[in-house]
Amino acid sequence: MSAKALRIAPINAVDARGCVRRHHYSGKVVNNSQLHLGVFWNGNLEGAMQFGPSLDKRKLRGLVADTPWNGFIELNRMAFSERLPRNSESRALAIAFRLMRKHYPHLQWVVSFADAAQSGDGTIYRAAGFVLTGIKRNDQIWISPSGERFARFSLTDQSSLQQQQSARRVVSRKTVTKGQHILAVDGAASMRPYVEAGWAPIEGYQLRYVYFLDRAAAARLTVPVIPFARIDEMGAGMYRGEARAKQATEALPVSGGGAAPTRALQ
Repeated sequence: MSAKALRIAPINAVDARGCVRRHHYSGKVVNNSQLHLGVFWNGNLEGAMQFGPSLDKRKLRGLVADTPWNGFIELNRMAFSERLPRNSESRALAIAFRLMRKHYPHLQWVVSFADAAQSGDGTIYRAAGFVLTGIKRNDQIWISPSGERFARFSLTDQSSLQQQQSARRVVSRKTVTKGQHILAVDGAASMRPYVEAGWAPIEGYQLRYVYFLDRAAAARLTVPVIPFARIDEMGAGMYRGEARAKQATEALPVSGGGAAPTRALQ
């Protein structure tokens, strides 16, 4: 059976998060996701796509001029099991975008990020019709001396105190005093104690992709479209956690890897 036999349908947040924890390389979910789409194969839930507002929404909104506040959405998580057939990701995204155009016509574009520091450089997005709009060295995913990994935003944002408490326990294994003083008086967190405890950004790159649900919005893109060849030129190529330079002799596939209803998108 081919990817054309997939069924894409809304699922509740609990089922989506469970699927992401099972199949996403990070094992972590994005709690503010609003739209949860399940990928069903032979009647079983084998994948999930989660969409929601970007954490840095005010900044990202400017990627496309004159975008309404509710005019774009981020693909927060995409997690598929190994049992799904070849090209399942691009097929599922195509169906998801058709559903968005039909049910959420106010959405003009979708943004997503490929984590080439840990997983891949966005082969799936390129196959699905996204354009590449940014490549930068990773400064968002940090690793502790003992190997635990955290998003920088979750370590410094005041709404992520649970993550900060978890990170503080990691730091405390090395220096209790530093671990206790990660949180500042105002409740915010500083990266300085992490740096002092030996934390550092993971080597690699982060890539930003945009897909236009409304083709007219493409003309309002405020940053240059980057040729895909630039990825390898910069040494940012990554597939399943390994640099493409190490896989030069290998053939790479095209694709990578309820009770509570989905909330309406405003």
